[in-house]
Amino acid sequence: MPEMKSKHGQEAAAGEAFPSIEVDTQVPVRYRVHFTDDLFVRSNPLLASVLRDGPEPLPRKCLCFIDGGLAAAQPELDGRIRYYFEGCAESARLVEPPIVLPGGEAAKNGFGVAQTVLEAARAARISRHGFILAVGGGAFLDAAGFAASLVHRGVRLIRVPSTVLAQDDAGVGVKNGLNLNGAKNFIGTFAPPAAVLNDFYLLRTLPDREWIAGIAEAFKVAVIKDREFLDWLRANAGALRRRDMEAMKSMIRRSAELHLLHIGQGGDPFEQGTARPLDFGHWSAHKLETLSDYELRHGEAVAVGMALDLCYAAAVGFIAPAEAGGVICAMEEAGLPVWHKAMELKSEAGWPLVLDGLEEFREHLGGELAVTLPKPLGAKIEVGALDFAKVKSAMNLLRHRAAARTA
Repeated sequence: MPEMKSKHGQEAAAGEAFPSIEVDTQVPVRYRVHFTDDLFVRSNPLLASVLRDGPEPLPRKCLCFIDGGLAAAQPELDGRIRYYFEGCAESARLVEPPIVLPGGEAAKNGFGVAQTVLEAARAARISRHGFILAVGGGAFLDAAGFAASLVHRGVRLIRVPSTVLAQDDAGVGVKNGLNLNGAKNFIGTFAPPAAVLNDFYLLRTLPDREWIAGIAEAFKVAVIKDREFLDWLRANAGALRRRDMEAMKSMIRRSAELHLLHIGQGGDPFEQGTARPLDFGHWSAHKLETLSDYELRHGEAVAVGMALDLCYAAAVGFIAPAEAGGVICAMEEAGLPVWHKAMELKSEAGWPLVLDGLEEFREHLGGELAVTLPKPLGAKIEVGALDFAKVKSAMNLLRHRAAARTA
């Protein structure tokens, strides 16, 4: 067979009629996270300015979806959103009244919520230049965001997180995910939102348990990225638990900033690599959520997972035992759990079921394990394997600690 060459003299690979074509592309993304008090009061221009942004003709169509838990806690919210849109009719038009859908983990345990969003978008004939406004907790934003990323291959999404965890972590990321058959976030997409609007006013009706659970994600990012912030969290743990709003605002602001800096400057915003640094404490947390039948909130499970990994990091010499204990004490002072009975569940052969989370985490990463641990506090290291004997020892340490506290 004669040599195949392009007109520029490039040789074709065997079996190819023409040389391959390869180009590198860059897709610029502007990611905006705003902080405000009382987003839906007419005198607040923030939402209207986001809805006006862009060259397309005004007004833009908008669909609004509200987390059912938030709607129950703040029944006036529906009317306030309608009234706000009446006041900015030149910017955007609410094509129908806000739609209330189930929130909490149930929102992403299947396709129900996402399917409703998709059908509503179709019925309203939302274009790619319209908006979906999702107001709610992290799991609700996941489900609504997943649907928004599928409409016309991506309609503009405005996230309005209504929980501490959503404002300082879950609502800030580029991921949208659904659970499938007990596998956490098995289904999902990467789709940066048009904007994230953190409204501190929405936090006022949170139950204490939800208020506290979100603090875990701030500890998570501080332990592996910012020692100064970790020291601040330790000093303010009691104030955060007591619902000091100014302390909470500061915590959310810095935690969201650290998460956003990782997305923008970490070099892997869409997780093409093997490591996921922001999932410190998560390999066991995701498993604990399913083992507890989601009785554990995500933030609570992350706190337990972090406590386990802190003890492990001390066992392998990455941090001092006193340092691990100090962070765990601060998490407890903030009201976070560091042990749960689901950690004690075992197979018939006596294998701790939580350890199955490591293999599931490996699969989620793409087949190569990379577990993030602190080394030292405020910085991180990725390891490709864990010593199960030391993991079990860390579990026993936490078990004895919990028993001593309840004795």
